[in-house]
Amino acid sequence: MAKNKPVSSMEELLRKTKYELKGLKKGEFLKGVVAEKKHHTLFIDIGAKTEGVVAGKELELVRDFVDQLRVGDEVTVQVRVPENERGQILLSLRQAAAERAWQFFQEKLASKEPITVFGRETTRGGVVVNAPFGILGFIPGSQIGKKYQHRPENLVGKKVSVQVLEVDPEKNRLVLSERLVSEPEVVAAEQKLISKMKVGQKFSAEVVRVEPFGLFVRVLVDPKKDLKLEGLVHISEVSWDKIENLRALYKPGDKVEVILLRQDEGRLQFSIKRLSPDPWENIEKKYPYETPLKGTVTKVTNFGALVRFEPGIEGLIHVSKIPAGVEFKEGEKVTCYVEKIDKEHRRLSLELSQTKKPLLYK
Repeated sequence: MAKNKPVSSMEELLRKTKYELKGLKKGEFLKGVVAEKKHHTLFIDIGAKTEGVVAGKELELVRDFVDQLRVGDEVTVQVRVPENERGQILLSLRQAAAERAWQFFQEKLASKEPITVFGRETTRGGVVVNAPFGILGFIPGSQIGKKYQHRPENLVGKKVSVQVLEVDPEKNRLVLSERLVSEPEVVAAEQKLISKMKVGQKFSAEVVRVEPFGLFVRVLVDPKKDLKLEGLVHISEVSWDKIENLRALYKPGDKVEVILLRQDEGRLQFSIKRLSPDPWENIEKKYPYETPLKGTVTKVTNFGALVRFEPGIEGLIHVSKIPAGVEFKEGEKVTCYVEKIDKEHRRLSLELSQTKKPLLYK
């Protein structure tokens, strides 16, 4: 009997065993099975001539996910490099890790079980944290309790126990609450108070924090029991006028009156400006066409001059409507006419008299 001829190459071995080797493409997604776990490398059998590997930065980015994997587990992988100089197939587990991460947070949202995060940096209205699986989460300032003095900066650089408030994978949005963990009884009592509050209800309030985007205020909900809740007055709800610098107008400790706009999952939103009538109501009657109006130039731009008549009512004299030789200065009084009213976008188009020299008042 003739002896079997020794196999001299991989190609010959594949041909002899009738194994079909599929060419791999960068970015391709495949199903694989965890073959071996080492501290710095994860080996995954993807049915190729050699096992694929997840290593280096790719491994560290999904460390939380990899720690949960066991030999024999099936995973979805993406081909990063079909074959490097060492003949290795480099893989990525990021998509599988992301899917598992959002599933994890959905489970925690349902169970209300606390998780541990790490305070990373303060941002608009709260603090960004590093959550499990490498996901960034957000704790609003209103969800930080007395333990941290209600201040986002006090969470930076610390491990914090939180509860999941909101999960939205499509928007990559993970909202968390520290207060639900550190003072659940207080939060529960507040929720009862909030459920009794009505949109349009007026409150006395105190400014507790001033941010570029709005005022955080503490409202007196029950004067008899001195019960207070915190909410936000967005900068667009402070005044009918445009405001560029809230810190120039308000400081912590200031007393204000507010009206409740809405409450969303326990987060209160108030308004100051809606305590006074909307100046745009009946705008056509207040500012009829062809009637001379006296206003103040608030801004001069390359496209014209903005003129203010009252808080919240401002119009534009377009540069094409300004006669040659006429120049405006901020603070200058001017007489003009309403040419067009755009009530939907709250815009007034103005013009100067073309039959005589513009009436300017110092």
